[in-house]
Amino acid sequence: MAKLFSLMLFLALSTTGLAQQAGAVISWEKATHDFGDIVQGEKVEHTFKFKNAGTEPLIITNVQVTCGCTTPKGWTRDPILPGESSEITIGFNSAGKYSRQEKVITVVSNAVNPEGAQIVFSANVLEKKIPN
Repeated sequence: MAKLFSLMLFLALSTTGLAQQAGAVISWEKATHDFGDIVQGEKVEHTFKFKNAGTEPLIITNVQVTCGCTTPKGWTRDPILPGESSEITIGFNSAGKYSRQEKVITVVSNAVNPEGAQIVFSANVLEKKIPN
C-alpha cells in the first residue's frame, strides 16, 4: 500500500511539473516577424511581446544583435515575475541593404528554455528608385 501511495504521489508531482517549468521561462507571443517589402533606407521597428511562464523571476541581462543595422530597445532591466509580461522593441535600418534580410536577435537571460533565447525578423529590401 505504501508503494502504491508513493507511486501515485510521484506521478502527481511529475505531471504538475509539466504545466509550468521550474525556473524562469520566456514564452513569446510570436518569436518571428516579417516586415514584408520595404524600400532601401527605410527604418522600421517591431515590438516582440513575451511572458514569464516559469516559476522564478526572469532577468534579461543583454539583447545581442549581429549587425549594426539592428537596434534593440525598450527592454526592462528589472526582474519579470512569474506570470508577468514584457516586451522588446527591435529597430531595423535598411540603408545599404538589398534583397531578403533575416536577422536573429539573442536574448541573454536566466531562462531555462533554450528556444526562448532567440527572436527573428525578416524583410525584403527593395531598391530605392531614384527619380529622373
